[in-house]
Amino acid sequence: MNATPTNFQDLLQVLNQKITEVRLGGGPKRIAKEHEKGKLTARERIDYLIDKGSEFLEIGAFAADEMYEEEGGCPSAGVVAGIGYVSGRMCVIVANDATVKAGAWFPMTAKKNLRAQEVAMENHLPIIYLVDSAGVFLPMQNEIFPDKEHFGRQFRNNAKMSALGIVQVAAIMGSCVAGGAYLPIMSDEALIVDKTGSIFLAGSYLVKAAIGESVDNETLGGATTHCEISGVTDNKYENDQECLDAIRKIFSTLGAKPKAGFDRIEAKNPSITPDQLLETFPVDRVKPYDMLDILAGIVDGGEIEEYKKDYGKTLICGTARIDGWAVGIVANQRKIVKTSKGEMQMGGVIYSDSADKAARFIMNCNQRNIPLLFIQDVSGFMVGSKAEHGGIIKDGAKMVNAMANSVVPKFTIIVGNSYGAGNYAMCGKAYDPRLIFSWPSAQMAVMSGASAAKTLLQIKVSSLKKAGKVISEEEENQLLEEIISKYNKELSPYYAAARLWVDGVIDPRETRKVISMGIEAANHSPITERFNVGVIQT
Repeated sequence: MNATPTNFQDLLQVLNQKITEVRLGGGPKRIAKEHEKGKLTARERIDYLIDKGSEFLEIGAFAADEMYEEEGGCPSAGVVAGIGYVSGRMCVIVANDATVKAGAWFPMTAKKNLRAQEVAMENHLPIIYLVDSAGVFLPMQNEIFPDKEHFGRQFRNNAKMSALGIVQVAAIMGSCVAGGAYLPIMSDEALIVDKTGSIFLAGSYLVKAAIGESVDNETLGGATTHCEISGVTDNKYENDQECLDAIRKIFSTLGAKPKAGFDRIEAKNPSITPDQLLETFPVDRVKPYDMLDILAGIVDGGEIEEYKKDYGKTLICGTARIDGWAVGIVANQRKIVKTSKGEMQMGGVIYSDSADKAARFIMNCNQRNIPLLFIQDVSGFMVGSKAEHGGIIKDGAKMVNAMANSVVPKFTIIVGNSYGAGNYAMCGKAYDPRLIFSWPSAQMAVMSGASAAKTLLQIKVSSLKKAGKVISEEEENQLLEEIISKYNKELSPYYAAARLWVDGVIDPRETRKVISMGIEAANHSPITERFNVGVIQT
């Protein structure tokens, strides 16, 4: 989108267009080829598997967006993942997309798979793998193979989940080769589709090259071989649908497990409609607004019980309900506020009193077993001599300490700015939110585009001068435009989503669904840790 958006509909138009493109995977021709083989695509498999009429919360839809262009691109990182319901049981589903480079693993594919496993492990959700992958994308093997968060980490997670009693079911619905063969076999149950599913450490060509044996892939590692001879897989099925039906039957027998006990009552609609929510939020990022007006479109009945309402006013803290679930909310107030001393404080900035209030509120939510929701539109912490003399670093540290050590599940929605240390204090990705999503209006960076561009320009001009080069005002303006263009691209929520700094970009009207499903997922994992903030200066 080249033109500056004037309303949220402009942003949603871009979002919907990108979602449509992503859902095509490798494109119509590749989809047709899968159908010719008698196979469903990854998204079709998930649609068939989940309960009819139920929600599917996709994670990482924009992973690898505009990355790997030289390799032809990798929509959704070549894998579809998310939280859904199978036979009434909430679970994580991971499906390789064979329309994208035959389901080969790129570096972002590994990161996305590990993120899906992380969601399953944190929330103690059963996980289903729909395997259909050619293995590691060899031209980039050095970026995916040996490191801690690379390809092999998924097998470590298989073992850890098994030890935790988290159910893992794998269906081999296409290729499953080399190291990737361990994933389904380290699962609790391994199903395979006859004629299209195959699993082996080395394919027929590699076997011929390595030991001189001539054998076809079906004899080497097809469904008959592994169900009747090796015993590697449990049962074979004639087609994708029959295999997916078998998974549904498995899930229909799963026993209940202890819950975390988060409170839920009958839900109420927000006090404003979803469309009014869009109209309330200003697309102009410098325009102040009252965050309470936004919360009115998110929380049940538009009701929030504020904590220390008249203190630390640039942060709103309070308890509310979202889709019936009790939740503690920490949200940046974007309007200019007046303190009891008559001083004016800028909206979106965290001051000492705000940070102190948030730290205490987070402690209370942990004491009361209430999940936390952070709604970010933050420019950072207050700077300047007055703030420094007032101990802004100490108070900011208290807030970060309490948030980082929180044992109740945390969720983050970035609605606007997410700059600098404000991103950290408001539970950015580095602080383990169970889910973190952005609105299309979000921007994430160390500082705003304008501030960063001016700073970077000064550094560049100074460097040129040291080298004995003098640039004209016209050249300086051109350089500034280039810097702004690059920086603005990196501010985009899609840039963040491509790298899985956030789990996705959502229509604001889906916010309640995301939070509700997130808390429901977290409720499957009882809290066993004791909240302890460690050393905090008072």
